[in-house]
Amino acid sequence: MKIYQTQGTCSQAIQYEVQDGVLTACRFVGGCPGNTQGVARLAVGRPVDEVISLLKGIQCRGGTSCPDQLARALEAERAATGIVTP
Repeated sequence: MKIYQTQGTCSQAIQYEVQDGVLTACRFVGGCPGNTQGVARLAVGRPVDEVISLLKGIQCRGGTSCPDQLARALEAERAATGIVTP
């Protein structure tokens, strides 16, 4: 699993895994358990580009949110590895 250190949120990090352009695992470290578990369950199994488009820009406080941080993590992953989504 890869780890993304979040910024500006209650969660401290996101552990995630991507295979063949699909988010296959996601777990938030810290944050509001009900919200972060819900976001993770809804995101897993979706193509990376879809998750990014659904979650990017969601605001909580400080100009970001846990879902937005997941989108940012996946954008960074896509840029670093050239993920192609199905």
